[in-house]
Amino acid sequence: MTNTIDWTGWWESLPEGIRRQVDGYVLQDRRMYAVRTVWQAGRAHGLGLNEAQELVHTRYEALGDRVALTPDSPLDLESLAARASGAPGRVAAIEAVWDGDTVHDWFVLLLAVTEDPPTDYELATVYWRTGLRALEDSEADAGALDPHAAAATRAGTALAEHLGVPFHFASPGTPDDEAPRWRDGAGGPDRPATP
Repeated sequence: MTNTIDWTGWWESLPEGIRRQVDGYVLQDRRMYAVRTVWQAGRAHGLGLNEAQELVHTRYEALGDRVALTPDSPLDLESLAARASGAPGRVAAIEAVWDGDTVHDWFVLLLAVTEDPPTDYELATVYWRTGLRALEDSEADAGALDPHAAAATRAGTALAEHLGVPFHFASPGTPDDEAPRWRDGAGGPDRPATP
């Protein structure tokens, strides 16, 4: 027997003011605010956090094209070079690293690794959908990589070549937010490991 959840019933059980607030957050693509609002209003009646996430997902589906989705980070060379030029120090490398959350699952951060001051300056966040769109636009093939890893690798490599610095992505084939970082000596033979 299949256990199906009546999302319409859950939605209608929330007070009208809460429903309006949640739809407002969804229309602004503020998923976590919407989930928190649903969860806080529904948990006394047995609505758990996972159910709150699913209920908000159904509101995204119901509101469809009206949702003002957060725009994808640009991955073209000109835009990335412009962003890198705003880094607070000399760019020493371009690096792609995995990150993740409960909303987007795994995604890739494209970073300018700077010296003087030593920092990671975020250039782009490459979600699954961002990778798909970037690869479609360029008609590139992801090969064996997930779209977001393939798009980040392609964009990061092009930017690094443009800037004359190394590109580093320790784990393009497998999401790993603890993979070795370039600054920690994982950047290749010209970047020895630090003790």
